[in-house]
Amino acid sequence: MNATLTRTWSAILFDLDGTITDSAPAITASLARTFTRMGRPVPSAADLLAYVGPPMLDAFQEYAGMTPDEAASATAVYRADYHGAAALDTAVYPGVAGLLERIHAAGIPLALATSKPELSAIAILTHFDLAKYFTATVGASADDTRSHKAEIVAEALARLAATGVDTSGAVMVGDRSYDAIGAEANGIPAILVEWGYGSPAEAAAATAVVHSTDQLSKLLLG
Repeated sequence: MNATLTRTWSAILFDLDGTITDSAPAITASLARTFTRMGRPVPSAADLLAYVGPPMLDAFQEYAGMTPDEAASATAVYRADYHGAAALDTAVYPGVAGLLERIHAAGIPLALATSKPELSAIAILTHFDLAKYFTATVGASADDTRSHKAEIVAEALARLAATGVDTSGAVMVGDRSYDAIGAEANGIPAILVEWGYGSPAEAAAATAVVHSTDQLSKLLLG
Protein backbone atom coordinates (compact mmCIF):
# COMPACT_ATOMS: atom_id res chain seq x y z
CA MET A 1 0.00 0.00 0.00
CA ASN A 2 1.41 3.37 -1.01
CA ALA A 3 1.96 5.70 1.95
CA THR A 4 0.49 8.62 0.01
CA LEU A 5 -2.87 6.83 0.08
CA THR A 6 -3.14 6.52 3.86
CA ARG A 7 -5.04 9.78 4.26
CA THR A 8 -8.48 11.34 4.47
CA TRP A 9 -9.78 12.24 1.02
CA SER A 10 -11.57 15.53 0.38
CA ALA A 11 -13.30 14.11 -2.73
CA ILE A 12 -13.43 10.81 -4.61
CA LEU A 13 -13.92 10.42 -8.37
CA PHE A 14 -15.19 7.12 -9.79
CA ASP A 15 -15.06 5.73 -13.29
CA LEU A 16 -18.22 3.88 -14.40
CA ASP A 17 -17.59 1.03 -16.87
CA GLY A 18 -15.46 -1.66 -15.28
CA THR A 19 -15.42 0.10 -11.92
CA ILE A 20 -19.02 0.53 -10.81
CA THR A 21 -20.80 -1.47 -13.52
CA ASP A 22 -20.00 -4.62 -15.47
CA SER A 23 -21.13 -3.12 -18.75
CA ALA A 24 -18.84 -4.94 -21.20
CA PRO A 25 -21.48 -7.40 -22.50
CA ALA A 26 -23.84 -4.57 -23.49
CA ILE A 27 -21.06 -2.42 -24.94
CA THR A 28 -19.45 -5.18 -26.99
CA ALA A 29 -22.87 -6.32 -28.31
CA SER A 30 -23.57 -2.77 -29.52
CA LEU A 31 -20.08 -2.58 -31.02
CA ALA A 32 -20.63 -5.83 -32.92
CA ARG A 33 -23.87 -4.44 -34.37
CA THR A 34 -22.06 -1.20 -35.24
CA PHE A 35 -19.37 -3.01 -37.25
CA THR A 36 -22.02 -5.06 -39.03
CA ARG A 37 -24.08 -1.98 -39.94
CA MET A 38 -20.96 -0.28 -41.29
CA GLY A 39 -20.13 -3.30 -43.43
CA ARG A 40 -16.93 -4.10 -41.55
CA PRO A 41 -15.73 -7.42 -40.12
CA VAL A 42 -16.73 -7.85 -36.48
CA PRO A 43 -13.65 -8.14 -34.24
CA SER A 44 -13.34 -11.05 -31.82
CA ALA A 45 -14.89 -10.81 -28.37
CA ALA A 46 -11.42 -10.34 -26.86
CA ASP A 47 -10.61 -7.53 -29.29
CA LEU A 48 -13.94 -5.78 -28.65
CA LEU A 49 -13.18 -5.74 -24.93
CA ALA A 50 -10.33 -3.28 -25.57
CA TYR A 51 -12.95 -0.70 -26.61
CA VAL A 52 -14.39 -0.60 -23.08
CA GLY A 53 -12.76 2.32 -21.30
CA PRO A 54 -11.15 4.71 -23.77
CA PRO A 55 -13.12 7.37 -25.65
CA MET A 56 -14.96 5.51 -28.41
CA LEU A 57 -13.81 8.03 -31.01
CA ASP A 58 -10.19 7.19 -30.20
CA ALA A 59 -10.85 3.45 -29.87
CA PHE A 60 -12.22 3.16 -33.41
CA GLN A 61 -9.10 4.84 -34.74
CA GLU A 62 -6.62 2.92 -32.60
CA TYR A 63 -8.11 -0.56 -32.74
CA ALA A 64 -10.00 -0.56 -36.07
CA GLY A 65 -7.62 1.70 -38.02
CA MET A 66 -10.39 4.13 -38.96
CA THR A 67 -9.79 7.66 -40.14
CA PRO A 68 -11.09 10.45 -37.90
CA ASP A 69 -14.15 10.88 -40.16
CA GLU A 70 -14.83 7.12 -40.20
CA ALA A 71 -14.44 6.97 -36.43
CA ALA A 72 -16.89 9.84 -36.02
CA SER A 73 -19.44 8.00 -38.18
CA ALA A 74 -18.88 4.75 -36.28
CA THR A 75 -19.26 6.54 -32.95
CA ALA A 76 -22.59 8.01 -34.07
CA VAL A 77 -23.86 4.56 -35.14
CA TYR A 78 -22.67 3.01 -31.88
CA ARG A 79 -24.27 5.67 -29.68
CA ALA A 80 -27.59 5.36 -31.50
CA ASP A 81 -27.55 1.60 -30.94
CA TYR A 82 -26.38 1.76 -27.32
CA HIS A 83 -28.79 4.52 -26.30
CA GLY A 84 -31.69 3.69 -24.00
CA ALA A 85 -32.49 0.15 -22.96
CA ALA A 86 -29.27 -1.30 -24.37
CA ALA A 87 -27.19 0.88 -22.03
CA LEU A 88 -29.15 -0.40 -19.03
CA ASP A 89 -28.41 -4.06 -19.82
CA THR A 90 -25.63 -4.11 -17.26
CA ALA A 91 -25.01 -4.90 -13.59
CA VAL A 92 -23.43 -3.19 -10.60
CA TYR A 93 -20.41 -5.08 -9.28
CA PRO A 94 -21.02 -6.79 -5.92
CA GLY A 95 -20.15 -4.56 -2.98
CA VAL A 96 -19.82 -1.35 -4.98
CA ALA A 97 -23.25 0.12 -4.21
CA GLY A 98 -22.65 -0.43 -0.50
CA LEU A 99 -19.25 1.22 -0.71
CA LEU A 100 -20.71 4.28 -2.46
CA GLU A 101 -23.36 4.49 0.26
CA ARG A 102 -20.71 4.36 3.00
CA ILE A 103 -18.59 7.03 1.32
CA HIS A 104 -21.63 9.26 1.00
CA ALA A 105 -22.58 8.64 4.63
CA ALA A 106 -19.04 9.57 5.67
CA GLY A 107 -19.55 12.98 4.07
CA ILE A 108 -16.92 12.60 1.35
CA PRO A 109 -18.16 14.20 -1.91
CA LEU A 110 -18.34 11.85 -4.88
CA ALA A 111 -18.10 12.59 -8.59
CA LEU A 112 -18.48 10.33 -11.60
CA ALA A 113 -15.82 10.78 -14.30
CA THR A 114 -16.54 8.51 -17.27
CA SER A 115 -15.76 8.46 -20.98
CA LYS A 116 -19.33 7.30 -21.57
CA PRO A 117 -21.68 10.03 -22.88
CA GLU A 118 -22.89 12.04 -19.91
CA LEU A 119 -26.61 11.51 -20.51
CA SER A 120 -26.10 7.73 -20.69
CA ALA A 121 -24.06 7.82 -17.47
CA ILE A 122 -26.79 9.75 -15.66
CA ALA A 123 -29.43 7.29 -16.90
CA ILE A 124 -27.41 4.32 -15.65
CA LEU A 125 -26.78 5.82 -12.21
CA THR A 126 -30.47 6.73 -11.93
CA HIS A 127 -31.57 3.25 -13.05
CA PHE A 128 -29.53 1.61 -10.29
CA ASP A 129 -30.50 4.25 -7.68
CA LEU A 130 -26.90 5.43 -7.35
CA ALA A 131 -27.27 9.01 -8.61
CA LYS A 132 -28.18 10.18 -5.09
CA TYR A 133 -24.62 9.54 -3.93
CA PHE A 134 -22.92 11.82 -6.49
CA THR A 135 -22.38 15.56 -6.19
CA ALA A 136 -21.29 15.73 -9.86
CA THR A 137 -21.73 13.40 -12.82
CA VAL A 138 -19.41 14.07 -15.75
CA GLY A 139 -19.11 12.16 -19.01
CA ALA A 140 -18.17 12.81 -22.60
CA SER A 141 -20.00 15.72 -24.20
CA ALA A 142 -22.43 15.01 -27.04
CA ASP A 143 -20.21 16.84 -29.53
CA ASP A 144 -17.01 15.13 -28.30
CA THR A 145 -15.36 18.43 -27.40
CA ARG A 146 -14.87 16.76 -24.01
CA SER A 147 -13.91 13.12 -24.55
CA HIS A 148 -10.43 12.41 -23.20
CA LYS A 149 -10.17 11.26 -19.60
CA ALA A 150 -7.93 14.15 -18.55
CA GLU A 151 -10.61 16.60 -19.75
CA ILE A 152 -13.36 14.65 -18.01
CA VAL A 153 -11.46 14.49 -14.72
CA ALA A 154 -10.74 18.22 -14.96
CA GLU A 155 -14.42 18.96 -15.51
CA ALA A 156 -15.43 16.73 -12.59
CA LEU A 157 -13.01 18.54 -10.30
CA ALA A 158 -14.26 21.91 -11.56
CA ARG A 159 -17.91 21.01 -10.92
CA LEU A 160 -17.09 19.79 -7.43
CA ALA A 161 -15.16 23.00 -6.71
CA ALA A 162 -18.09 25.05 -7.99
CA THR A 163 -20.24 23.54 -5.23
CA GLY A 164 -17.67 24.46 -2.59
CA VAL A 165 -15.93 21.08 -2.39
CA ASP A 166 -12.23 21.09 -1.53
CA THR A 167 -10.59 19.14 -4.36
CA SER A 168 -7.01 19.47 -3.13
CA GLY A 169 -7.20 15.98 -1.61
CA ALA A 170 -9.08 14.22 -4.41
CA VAL A 171 -8.43 10.70 -5.71
CA MET A 172 -9.56 8.86 -8.85
CA VAL A 173 -10.84 5.26 -8.82
CA GLY A 174 -10.91 3.39 -12.13
CA ASP A 175 -9.94 0.21 -13.93
CA ARG A 176 -7.90 1.25 -16.98
CA SER A 177 -4.65 3.11 -17.56
CA TYR A 178 -6.74 5.92 -19.08
CA ASP A 179 -8.13 6.61 -15.61
CA ALA A 180 -4.67 6.77 -14.06
CA ILE A 181 -3.29 8.96 -16.85
CA GLY A 182 -6.28 11.29 -16.64
CA ALA A 183 -5.81 11.57 -12.88
CA GLU A 184 -2.08 12.24 -13.20
CA ALA A 185 -2.75 15.00 -15.74
CA ASN A 186 -4.81 16.72 -13.06
CA GLY A 187 -2.33 16.16 -10.24
CA ILE A 188 -4.30 13.56 -8.28
CA PRO A 189 -3.50 9.91 -7.45
CA ALA A 190 -5.34 6.97 -8.96
CA ILE A 191 -6.45 3.64 -7.54
CA LEU A 192 -7.13 0.92 -10.11
CA VAL A 193 -9.49 -1.99 -9.43
CA GLU A 194 -8.64 -5.44 -10.73
CA TRP A 195 -12.25 -6.52 -11.29
CA GLY A 196 -12.58 -4.26 -14.36
CA TYR A 197 -11.29 -4.47 -17.91
CA GLY A 198 -7.68 -3.34 -17.58
CA SER A 199 -4.65 -5.56 -18.17
CA PRO A 200 -1.97 -6.18 -15.52
CA ALA A 201 0.40 -3.97 -17.51
CA GLU A 202 -1.95 -1.01 -17.07
CA ALA A 203 -1.49 -1.14 -13.30
CA ALA A 204 1.94 0.46 -13.68
CA ALA A 205 0.25 3.80 -14.25
CA ALA A 206 -1.63 3.65 -10.93
CA THR A 207 -0.71 4.84 -7.46
CA ALA A 208 -2.27 1.68 -6.00
CA VAL A 209 -4.17 -1.40 -7.18
CA VAL A 210 -6.90 -3.29 -5.30
CA HIS A 211 -8.51 -6.65 -5.98
CA SER A 212 -11.63 -6.32 -3.81
CA THR A 213 -14.15 -3.76 -2.60
CA ASP A 214 -12.94 -4.45 0.94
CA GLN A 215 -9.42 -3.36 -0.04
CA LEU A 216 -10.79 -0.31 -1.83
CA SER A 217 -12.92 0.59 1.18
CA LYS A 218 -9.83 0.54 3.44
CA LEU A 219 -7.96 2.89 1.10
CA LEU A 220 -10.89 5.28 0.79
CA LEU A 221 -12.39 5.19 4.27
CA GLY A 222 -9.60 3.80 6.45
